[in-house]
Amino acid sequence: MILRLFAAFALLFLALWIVVPGWTYPLFVLAVGAPELSPWLFFAGLVLCLFFCLLSAKSSRRSRWNRISLAVALFATALTAIPLVQAASMLHRFDEAMRAALGADFLRGVPGNVRGGMRPSPIVPADLFRGIDFGETRVVRGIPFAAPDGQPLTLDIYRPLADGRFPVIVQIYGGAWQRGAPADNSEFARYLAMRGYAVFAIDYRHAPRWTWPSQIEDVRAALVWVAAHAAEYGADPSRMALIGRSAGAQLALLAAYETGAPTVRAAVSFYGPVDLAEGYRHPPRPDPLDVRAIEETLLSGTPDSAPVRYREASPVTYVNRQLPPTLLLYGSRDHVVEARFGRMLDDRLRATGTTSVLLEIPWAEHAFDLIPSGLSSQIALYYVERFLAWALTR
Repeated sequence: MILRLFAAFALLFLALWIVVPGWTYPLFVLAVGAPELSPWLFFAGLVLCLFFCLLSAKSSRRSRWNRISLAVALFATALTAIPLVQAASMLHRFDEAMRAALGADFLRGVPGNVRGGMRPSPIVPADLFRGIDFGETRVVRGIPFAAPDGQPLTLDIYRPLADGRFPVIVQIYGGAWQRGAPADNSEFARYLAMRGYAVFAIDYRHAPRWTWPSQIEDVRAALVWVAAHAAEYGADPSRMALIGRSAGAQLALLAAYETGAPTVRAAVSFYGPVDLAEGYRHPPRPDPLDVRAIEETLLSGTPDSAPVRYREASPVTYVNRQLPPTLLLYGSRDHVVEARFGRMLDDRLRATGTTSVLLEIPWAEHAFDLIPSGLSSQIALYYVERFLAWALTR
């Protein structure tokens, strides 16, 4: 009896974080992971409910505790089904958003071998349990590209096994501008490389030792290096897209939007900050990572004491002309960079005539693609590869 209650309440505890935000870092991790693991949790809930029903049918005594265990398990299973129920209408909206921004037949002109290698659908149920095949690629790690202030910076290169001249993806990791490494998100880089892209995963200096604008200076240096050396690795720098996550997305957007930057054909932002002053003045509630402390550490002050740095570090500052096509991915439940910032940037980009696609995942928290084969990660991968094919391979 105790084991039944424990199993039922353990499932409920995990399922609750699909709808309840995490207000401390450990709980935030649960709130990130629970929605992405919801198919696993849903399957576990069905098994648990069936098991409880079978036990009740065989037992001559149908105690109150049996009924409580089953009721808790049923409620928990219903919570785990929320993302699955939301997915159908959401995917329809995403398809419409892609067609509205890129064209009704936006993959027309994409080579057949590129189209043939794409994921067949936004969610492949088998991949939720067996994992995505990220493929085999050529990987070269630790290539130095700069040494500002004596700090060596390196990048990793992922490229197809076959020879050719491939479009360039520059990948920039997140980590609150304070941590991370080029090897982060290596599965994503391998996936793109297996499908005909050369991925350059770059490094940058971290706060608090190095404050703004060290980070964007390092990204600029990396782009100059990539433009000069891409051909040595079978890559075509004239077909370049920037992809970043969180802090890395802020850097990717800035590098794509700044005047005088190397030619960038597209930018992809996974839950990136776009207006740092607004993010400071109106932080999320709850605020498990302390957004204000993160920004103060990076920018050496507040929006009142360092307004120029906040303005220069905000991608929205540069949205005053037509810019490279941009794909924005946010989670509606993000408690680090709220989805309203994605909507803000999308509106401003469209007002300049820039091609912009905003995809907002209703159940997702910040860092929703942390689990490579998880629900939101699969969905993001499906649309990102189509956006990149439209931008870089036609």
